[in-house]
Amino acid sequence: MSAERRRVVIIGGGFGGLYAAKTLGNHLVDVVLVDRKNHHTFQPLLYQVATAALSPGDIASPIRGILRRYTNIQVLLDEVVGFDLNGRRVHLNDGADLAYDYLIVAAGATHSYFGQEQWEAFAPGLKTLEDATVIRRRILLAFEDAERQAAEGRNPGPLNFVVVGAGPTGVELAGALMEIARGVLAHDFRRIDPTDARVILLESGPRVLAAYPEDLSRSAIQQLRTMGVDVRTGSVVTSVEPGLVRVGNVVIPSAVTLWAAGVAASPLGKMLSSNIDRAGRVPVGPDLSLAEHPEVFVIGDLAAAKDESGNMLPGLAAVAEQEGKATAKNILRELRGESRRRFHYRDKGLLATIGRQAAVARFGRIHLTGLVAWIAWLSIHLILLIGFRNRVLVLVNWAWAYFAYQRGARLITDIEPIGQHIAAAEREKERTG
Repeated sequence: MSAERRRVVIIGGGFGGLYAAKTLGNHLVDVVLVDRKNHHTFQPLLYQVATAALSPGDIASPIRGILRRYTNIQVLLDEVVGFDLNGRRVHLNDGADLAYDYLIVAAGATHSYFGQEQWEAFAPGLKTLEDATVIRRRILLAFEDAERQAAEGRNPGPLNFVVVGAGPTGVELAGALMEIARGVLAHDFRRIDPTDARVILLESGPRVLAAYPEDLSRSAIQQLRTMGVDVRTGSVVTSVEPGLVRVGNVVIPSAVTLWAAGVAASPLGKMLSSNIDRAGRVPVGPDLSLAEHPEVFVIGDLAAAKDESGNMLPGLAAVAEQEGKATAKNILRELRGESRRRFHYRDKGLLATIGRQAAVARFGRIHLTGLVAWIAWLSIHLILLIGFRNRVLVLVNWAWAYFAYQRGARLITDIEPIGQHIAAAEREKERTG
C-alpha cells in the first residue's frame, strides 16, 4: 500500500456496506468489499418472497453488478472469521488476510431465539433469501398436505399459521398470510376451504409495533383484526414444538410457525469489542468508530449507535444507508486533512404494511393509516429498490397481485430436505428428552 493510496476494507454487502462502497467509488482509495454472498438483498421485501408475492430475483441484485462502474472497488466472496485490530488485518475463511488502513464492519444481524436455539427447526426466522424460500415452501406445503389428507378421507385438523413477534416483520407476515388464505388460494383447492385457515399473531408485549406511536399501534391491530388475524398481545411463548406452540399452559396447534420475535447482531461483534450490549451490538462513538481503534467503524444493525438525545438508533435500512454514506465521507475528509463530523440521522419515518390497502406510517408529526399509508409504503419501497430492472419487475408483480388477486411465485421446491430437517430436529428433541 502506498502512502498516497489507502485501503478501505468493508465487511458486508447490505445497505450500510453497499452505500459506503458507492460513496468511496472512484475516489483515490482502494476499496475491498467482502461478503459471504454474491448479492445484495432488499430485506424490507423479504416477507413478500416468503409469502409468494415476489420471486427472489425481484429483490436481489449481484453486488458486482451494482459496483461495476467503480474501478477502485474489488469484491471478494468470502467469510470473515476474525480480526487483528492492532495489526490492522482481517482474517478470511480461506486462510488469507486482508490488510487495511480503514475498516468498516456492516455485518448486520440474524434471528435471536433467546437461548432456545432448538426452536429454529420448527419456527424459521426471516433474514435471508434462503429463509424466505424455506418459509414459502412450508406455507404452501401446509395447504397441500391438508388437501391430500382430506382427499384420503382423513381430518387434516386446524390449519393454523402462528407468527411469533409483532414487530414490522411479524405484522407484515401475518397480513400477507391472511391475504393468501382469504384471497389468493381461496378457489384453488377442491377438498379444503383455504378461507378456514387461521393466522394467529403472538406478541409478548402489550401492543403490536412497539416502536411506533400508540395511535398507529392501535390502528395496526384494528386493521389486522378486520382482515381476520387473531392478534394476541401479552402472550409469551414458552415452547415451540412440531405442530404446536405453547403460551404458558395454552397449547396452540400450528401447521406453520414463523419467528419474528428477536434479533441478534452478527457474531463478529464479539470479535471487535468485549463491551457489546445484550443484543450483541458494538458501542460506537459519535462518528461511528471504536474508541480504542478510530480507524475501525461499525455501522448498521451491528452498531449500538445513539442519536444526539441518547436514544438508540433503530435497525432500519435508512439508518444503515445514512451511516454508510457518512462513514465513507468521514474517511475521505480525514484523507484530505479535515476533521471528522458527528453522524446525524435524518429520520425519514416509519412504515409498515399490513395488507391490501392496509398500512401505517409516521413522517415526523404526520401519522397515516389505511390506503394513504399503503400507497406511501409502495412508493418509498420502489424508490429504495436498487436497480431499474428490479423496480419494474416488482411494480408489475404488485399490479398483477392487486388487480388479479394472484401471486406469481407460488413454487414449492426442495421438499425432501425440509422433511429431513424436521425429522432430524424431532429425533434430537427425543434424544435430549
